[in-house]
Order: sequence, then C-alpha cells, then structure tokens
Amino acid sequence: MELAADLLAEARFADERRVLVLAAAPDATRSAAADALDAAEIARSETTSVGPEPFLAGCEHLEPVHASDLLGRTREAVVLDCRDDFRPNALGRCVGAVDGGGLLVLLTPPLDEWPGRRRPEGGAAERASGEHGDPRADRRDAFDASLAVPPFEVSDVTGNFRRRLVETIRAHPGIAIVDVDGDEATVEKEGLTDPAPRLPATPPAVPADTAFPAAAYEACLTDDQVDAVAAFESLLDGGAVVVEADRGRGKSSAAGLAAASLALAGRDVLVTAPQYRSAREVFARAEELLTGLDALEGLDHPDAPQHLRTSEGRVRYADATSSDILDDDPDVVIVDEAAALPVRVLERFLDAPAVAFTTTVHGYEGAGRGFSVRFRDRLAESGREVTERAMTAPIRYAAGDPVESWAFRALLLDARPAVDPLVADATPESATYERLDADALLADEHLLREAFGLLVLAHYRTEPNDLARLLDAPNVKARALIHDGHVVSVALLAREGDLPADLRADMYGGGRVKGNMLPDVLTTQLRDEDAGVPVGQRVLRIATHPAARSRGLGSRLLAEVESEFADAVDWLGVGYGATPELVDFWAANGYATVHLSTTRNDASGEYSAVMLRPTSDAGRDLADRHAAWFVDRIAAVLSDPLDDLDPDVARAALAAADATPDLDLSEFEWRLLAGVPGGAATFDTAPGPFRALAVRHLVATAADLTPDVERLLVRKVLQARPWDDVADELGFVSTAECMRALGRAVEKLVRVYGDDTAREELDRHGD
Repeated sequence: MELAADLLAEARFADERRVLVLAAAPDATRSAAADALDAAEIARSETTSVGPEPFLAGCEHLEPVHASDLLGRTREAVVLDCRDDFRPNALGRCVGAVDGGGLLVLLTPPLDEWPGRRRPEGGAAERASGEHGDPRADRRDAFDASLAVPPFEVSDVTGNFRRRLVETIRAHPGIAIVDVDGDEATVEKEGLTDPAPRLPATPPAVPADTAFPAAAYEACLTDDQVDAVAAFESLLDGGAVVVEADRGRGKSSAAGLAAASLALAGRDVLVTAPQYRSAREVFARAEELLTGLDALEGLDHPDAPQHLRTSEGRVRYADATSSDILDDDPDVVIVDEAAALPVRVLERFLDAPAVAFTTTVHGYEGAGRGFSVRFRDRLAESGREVTERAMTAPIRYAAGDPVESWAFRALLLDARPAVDPLVADATPESATYERLDADALLADEHLLREAFGLLVLAHYRTEPNDLARLLDAPNVKARALIHDGHVVSVALLAREGDLPADLRADMYGGGRVKGNMLPDVLTTQLRDEDAGVPVGQRVLRIATHPAARSRGLGSRLLAEVESEFADAVDWLGVGYGATPELVDFWAANGYATVHLSTTRNDASGEYSAVMLRPTSDAGRDLADRHAAWFVDRIAAVLSDPLDDLDPDVARAALAAADATPDLDLSEFEWRLLAGVPGGAATFDTAPGPFRALAVRHLVATAADLTPDVERLLVRKVLQARPWDDVADELGFVSTAECMRALGRAVEKLVRVYGDDTAREELDRHGD
C-alpha cells in the first residue's frame, strides 16, 4: 500500500500518470485495489471502475464494452479489471481518461499465466488429450470468446496480444507490478522513475487585437491552444481550418472556445462528429465560455445533443452521416474527430461557407495521417485558403509522460507505414509476397508496426481490438507485399463459411453468427440457407502505401492471395462501403457484385457492396445464383431503399454483376418503348419495361451510351426521381431536354437489345 501512495505522489509531483498492476486471483486483486486507493487517498467520487461487475463501493462503474463513455472525460483513478473480459479498446480508453497526477490500476491474473499457453499445431485433438497440464495455462476470457468465430472454438484463440502486452508492462517505466496472491504481497517492479523537478509552467500569452473575446484566450492552457483558437478566427471570413493533435492536447477544447466565439459574432455554428460523445468536450467548453460571459441565452437540449443559443448566434450538433446536415445553411461547420469519417462524408462539408476539421493523430477514433492522405487532396482542390495548426504540448499531463509512451507502444496507437522514400520505387515486380503470421509479427516489431500502421492509414477506424484480432483470432490471416524489407501492401483475410447444418438453420431463422459476414448476409437477408456451406476467404481490409499506389500492387497482392488459397476454399469475397473507384477496382480483379446493402454503413457512411470471386464449382454455384438474384431484384431496390444511391456506384455495381438479366418483354411493352423516342408514347405510362431495359444495358453495356446518359437511366428510370430534379442534377438546360435525352437513349437501347419487331416499330415512328 505504501507503493500505491508513492506512485501517486510521484505522479502528482511530475504531473504525469502511473500504472499499478495487481496480479492474483479476482478476490485478492479487488480487495487490494480498494486498499491501494485508500492508501493513496483517492476519493471514490474521482474513480471509475471498469469490469464485468461492480466491485468498488461508492465509485462509478462501467462494463468494458461501455468504456467509450470515458472519452472526453478525465478521472483521478481508473481501475480496469482485466481478468474475465479484457478488451484492448477498454485499456486504451481507460489510459486516456486518467488525468495528470492520476493512477491507472490494472487487475490481472498472475502475469506469467495471463497470456495462456500457445496453441499446438494439431488443435482440438491435442487439447482433448490433456497434454497441456495446468488448466490455468489455457486461460481464456469473454473477449477471447468474441474472437472465436464459428466453426472455431474459444480454445483456438491464442494469447499473443496479452503476451506482448505483458512484455511491455514489464519493460516500461512508470508501471508497478505487485503479486497480491497470498498473505504477503510481492513487489515485482516498483515503477518509480524519480523524475527531476520541473520548471513551473508559464501561462500562455493572450494575443492583442483579436477578433474573438479575450476570455476565449484566457481560458487556454498552452501556447498551442492559443494558436489553435486564433486559427479559427479565419472562419469569420470563410476558408478552412485543420487542427491535428495527439490525444490530450486540448484540440476539442480549442474548438469549443472558437465555436462559442463564432456564435457571439452572430454565426450559426454546426458542430458534427462521428458520434455526439466525440464532441462533448466542444460543447462543454463552449457552454463554459458563454456562461462566463453571461451570453448564454438558451440551452435547448439539456441532455445531449446540445444546442447553445446567444442573442446573435448559436452552436448546435448534428450527426455527421445525416443526409440533410447542411439543409439549414449553417455559417460555419466544425468537424471534430474528422479522421474517423469517410472522405465522401467529409467532402460534403466543403459546401459550407466556412469549415474546420479537428482530428486525433494517434488514437482510437482514427489516424490523423490517414485523414491527411485520404482527404487533404480534396481540401486543396476545393480552392479554399486553409489555415493549419498542429498541437503537440500535452494539457492533461506533462510532456514525456511514461504512461503515454507505454500505451502508444502496447496498443500501437502510433503505428505508421514506412516513410515514403523507402517504398517510392516499389512495383509489383520488385515486391515479394509474404505470410505475416502472428509469430513473425511478434518477432519483428518493425514489421508489425509497418503492417498495422498501413491498415490504420487505409481504414476509417482501426482500433486496439483490431490488433488483438490480428494476433489472436484463429480465422484471421495477414498477407503482404514487401519491398526492400518494408511493407508496401497488406491484406487482412478472414475465413468464413463451412458452417454446420444446425448453425445454418439458426441463421436462416434470424440468428446471428459472429465473424461470418458474407454467409450471414446471404443467408439472413437473401434467404439462402445453403450459403454457409462453402468455405471462403473474405478480404477484411487491403491497403497499399500511398507513395506506391496506382501501380498494380493491390492487384498483385490479390492475385497472390488467390494463388495461395484457391485450392483450399470455394470463394474469395469482400464487403465494403461502395464508391465508384472501389467497385471498379474489385471488378477489375475478377470480383462480381451479388448484393448492395439497403442501409448505410455506420463507419463508411456508404452503402456496402458484397462481391464474390468463385474458386471452385461450389463457389461458382453460390456466386451464380446470387448474381442472378441481384440483377432480378435491383430495379425494385433502386426505386425504394436505394433511391439515393450514387448513380456512379449503381453503374459500377451493375457493370460488375456476372449475370444477364431477363428481358422478356411483351409486344405491347416493346411498342411502348419504341414509341417514346418519336414522342408517340411517354415514359410515365408504364415505367416497368424501361427499368428492365435499363438494367439489361447497365449490366451488359453493349449500347454506346455516355456516362451522363447512364446516370440519367439510373436517376430517372431506376430511382424514379422527379423530372425537374433529374434535369437540375445532371445539368440539362431544361426538363424538356432531359426528357428528349431519355428518348434518344431508349432509341439506342431498343436497337441494340430489341427484336426485329421492336426495331420496325422504332423505324415506323421515326418516319
């Protein structure tokens, strides 16, 4: 208990954080945690416990899956019970919530036992034989169970992530380890660093002649924060602002101070984020400043999301993925945690008169460098004058905090791909294909950081849980192209299918199955009970280094994956937020569309496409029946749930469908079609045959139509948009010209896809 008090005293002296690991059986660690908090004199009101069940009387409790509730908050102490449900995401969020001068307490099994024994090659047979001896060596918990996707069992999950975590715990300063099993506690590691005294921090200077109130700058805690708030002043005249920072640097607070100042200047400020909790700090600082200036006239929503009103302006919240987010014409949009949002969502905010983006460089909401790579080009092309700021000085704790460096390493929060010059000359011919199994990644920290860093860069939200999945999940494999020792392209694969009959029946009846996305969609949504019989490899993620894109490296990697797995699986597949470019990429690599989701993906903000590439007869049967079902139903789907789908996504998805839809039209329907070009008939009389004809063309693309005319087919014929709206969107000079353009398109389609009678009818009206 003296050690707990010493750790906290040192943390307060240095304005840093410390970690206390209590290792033993559950009852012993929980009792020791209570004693440690009491010895350190940390109030229960300043403590949060995170674990499967509450065990500290008088303090806030969160289950591990709800540890995200700590985001944007600070606590003097957080106690994380790691024994029965250890989730890497929860660890990251708990570390981030501990304030400078605070303590993170981890309750673990004995550290030598915690990872569990490595899995033998033979798997179930060896386990059944009992050769492992001590059952504690096969320790598995609730998070491990979440990684055990059918047909695998929890005993197939490895303990590699925890093994690596234990190594970092033992190696890093600022972390104490105490074995509290038995009557006498044993200190394995004190964790004290004896830091030198720090010079008193100098308050930041308040700039003169500012457009924002002086109180906004007086509320800043660092020079970085002052500079960031000052950058927001440019929004008074339009333009754009980008603020990047590591966690704990005060970027959200700066955005909140700026939002309040903009409202005081009469601006309607819209704050948006992936979720409201990401923007809570923005509203807290805005409300605090407005209250201090006696300018807050209304708080329309006491509960989240908030809406702050002043006599001149307001600060309000809307979800970033809302399709109508700019309909109220805000003067300024502030996007918090922008890196966690897809590029196509971010692009919409460029239509606002003024816009700011704040983002975390290293964290669990997204990667700032990924934001740079994915979105900065679009921002530059917008023609806006961009003001940029980078915030490096910590606010919640002192610079050099050892717990921050430990968390970055243990969870790879700062993982990044190789620097550009190292892979700038990579080509498909210069790269070698390698299997990145867990042992190889654990043995080579450089390789692990580059591979995981590239996955972080390419995806909107890569979390610590994904690192554990990469190292421990029995269904997940990683493959890469290596150029001169550096990862230039990487793919994450998941084995799916090969499900037993009882599980398939449960899925068909509405049950959910973990980790089998493609069989689940094809079974539950598309009513194919046999979809879970074939086995496949789904590409979870694929990423190529930005310095080497558009050279065929991604295609080379997919070709190597197919060569390795084709004889062992029935299909290769993928599901992703569809954009025209991505659909074209997958189609060019032989993947065919079998489904478009009817709701937008929460992470990407897009409708998802599901595509298959069969590698066996069973896989071909699966792909063929779903491709045929897709083209048969797509016209009805586009006119209802997908009536707002990007027409270029629809064009690309249909062109990638490996099936020929029926065009079994009656004589009357062909007469109707043939009568439209000459004005003898109208589209609105019976849209059905026009839809069948449009789908046939968009799949077969045999007629010579321009992309604009194909977009007209999608918007008017398939999505049933009003004529005036279609004409405006596609840039026609008038609605009448839009109608004539459709008539000309129908004429071409009838000549290509119609029979002799239809063409004769067309000639008759042409005369």
